[in-house]
Amino acid sequence: MPNNLSQNEIKDIIQWDIRNWKNALFFWEAHFDFKPGQKVLVLGDRNGGLSLFFAKKGMNVVCSDFDLQIETAKKLHQLHQIEHLIEYAKVDMRTIPFSDSEFDVVAFKSVLGALNIFEEQNQTMNEIYRVLKKDGALVFAENTKASRFHRWMRSKFAKWQSPWRYSDDSEFVNWSGLYSKSFLSKRGFSALFGRSEGQRNFLGIVDSGFGFIIPKKWKYILMGVFIK
Repeated sequence: MPNNLSQNEIKDIIQWDIRNWKNALFFWEAHFDFKPGQKVLVLGDRNGGLSLFFAKKGMNVVCSDFDLQIETAKKLHQLHQIEHLIEYAKVDMRTIPFSDSEFDVVAFKSVLGALNIFEEQNQTMNEIYRVLKKDGALVFAENTKASRFHRWMRSKFAKWQSPWRYSDDSEFVNWSGLYSKSFLSKRGFSALFGRSEGQRNFLGIVDSGFGFIIPKKWKYILMGVFIK
């Protein structure tokens, strides 16, 4: 487990489709040296799960979201006894209200698509670059377009499909050009079709066993580490 986290801690951090999305934590740790005392901005962390991951490492975290559920997030952080490392801020990620080069790490998980216009997503990525320190890292995991079948299923069953814009892998490759180093990987195919966490867990096991035969462009989770 990353940072010797328990299964329950992983569950509270990832919250849904846990078996596939938790791989982002391993990927981030493999490509960036997180250190106690570093300052982290977590974007789109509505209920505080991802902020928990960084606070467990002794990092100083700004837990933020446009619609931040502060009391819900605080209860989670108090449960894990790391609330003293976290502050809370309602943030529009298109215009991040922090100074240039303020953070060692910026992180997000499945939030960029909420900006359903490419220009706003691009603006957000530029803002993230601005607030990162030299040698700091953007670490992320994002839902992407994936296969035609994924896109069809989302249009039929995902209630948020209309206002959500799934990025193409090539867009992240282009954004990586701002950075001195970049690492990208993809994960997950069938678990997206699960209608309950139990189903997603079972399908995540299938993905783990047979993912090597699935074309990368068909997978729906893009994990990345971009180092400034």
